[in-house]
Amino acid sequence: MTTLLVIAKEPRPGRVKTRLTPPFTPQEAAALAEAALTDTLRAVAATPARRRVLVLDGTPGPWLPPGFDVVPQATGDLDERLADAFANCDGPALLIGMDTPQVTPALLSVDFEGCDAYFGPAEDGGFWALGLATPDPGLLRGVPMSTPRTGAVQRARLVAAGLRVRELPPLRDVDTAQDAEAVAAAAPGSRFAAELRRLTPVGRR
Repeated sequence: MTTLLVIAKEPRPGRVKTRLTPPFTPQEAAALAEAALTDTLRAVAATPARRRVLVLDGTPGPWLPPGFDVVPQATGDLDERLADAFANCDGPALLIGMDTPQVTPALLSVDFEGCDAYFGPAEDGGFWALGLATPDPGLLRGVPMSTPRTGAVQRARLVAAGLRVRELPPLRDVDTAQDAEAVAAAAPGSRFAAELRRLTPVGRR
């Protein structure tokens, strides 16, 4: 079975989702980040897995459900932190972030039979999921992160290594207020959508 990895920041005001401010305050942005993380962890918890790991920058809170191992993120740039997350896996692994609360167990139930990698593109040009049948940290190190071409470069790295890549559906990350509205509309029953509905009158005042 697959190890499911979630890389995340502790949802503390001023440390997460800073591009949501404005229109939201740092406290409101952190509340939205916590809701997104909660939805993500619930989806992972409901997905059959060999192991579930939260790769965390910060300290766990009451939002963490049972059944997760918590490991600290490595130091360095994002490519190094992602590479380190895979380096600690000894079998097939799928890594996602905390920015796609619309994710579902169906999307995360991957089968590596007939492929070597899974790639989930994000609408902003990055990627929301990366799966490797045989984790190789070298496939991530040196990939420029947080650019419009991050996803294309990462996918090209997989192909250049001779891996058979299977695509996951594109998803939208929550970075801006417009992203938040679109993601909440895509997952109206999520905690994230409920939190956005609670905050929207404040965010638009």
